[in-house]
Amino acid sequence: MIRIQIIDSGIGNMGSVANMLKKLGYSNEIKKTPDKSDDFDVTLLPGVGSFDNGMKRLNESGWTNYLKELSTNQNKKILGICLGMQLLTEGSEEGNLEGLSIIPGEFYKFESHHQEIKVPHMGWNYVNFLKDFKSFSKSYENEIPRFYFVHSYKYFYKNNDFVCGITKYPDEFASVIKKNNVTGFQFHPEKSHSYGMRLFKNYLESD
Repeated sequence: MIRIQIIDSGIGNMGSVANMLKKLGYSNEIKKTPDKSDDFDVTLLPGVGSFDNGMKRLNESGWTNYLKELSTNQNKKILGICLGMQLLTEGSEEGNLEGLSIIPGEFYKFESHHQEIKVPHMGWNYVNFLKDFKSFSKSYENEIPRFYFVHSYKYFYKNNDFVCGITKYPDEFASVIKKNNVTGFQFHPEKSHSYGMRLFKNYLESD
């Protein structure tokens, strides 16, 4: 049985994530503070809101050091969702605090010079899975999966080493990033109905 913990640092929609996992048959625990004596296979970090508030709460509740240490254990998975993905990186121009710095890169606000885009990027959009996640596309039966997004900032790094999924708005941006056992989804799988359910299942059962 896969043991899953969902971090409750006051910045995320834990209930929706927990309910979707239960529908898929996965039990999970919502944890306000880390417990090193408890052995979980997967740690989920959901998040909404501002970057600095997210990091402040992780720092105050003891999750920062726990997640950094956990990221070095290749037998354990960490998944950041929406703001949770952003917090996995080095920082964001939205705030001043240092991120977890587990995945290289940082976040910059969408440029609004494109007349056809609005900021935040909100609503359904497609994800083209690459690299480690390419096999996930097979479960979507010849259609490009789409997910629900709500965000104003996008990932940037000097190359595409950690990019495993891309979305267009209208230019391409990284909607999935990954380094070893640590992954980030910029979208909300828990709000993405059957697409999100299949993605969670694929993620949890992948090596």
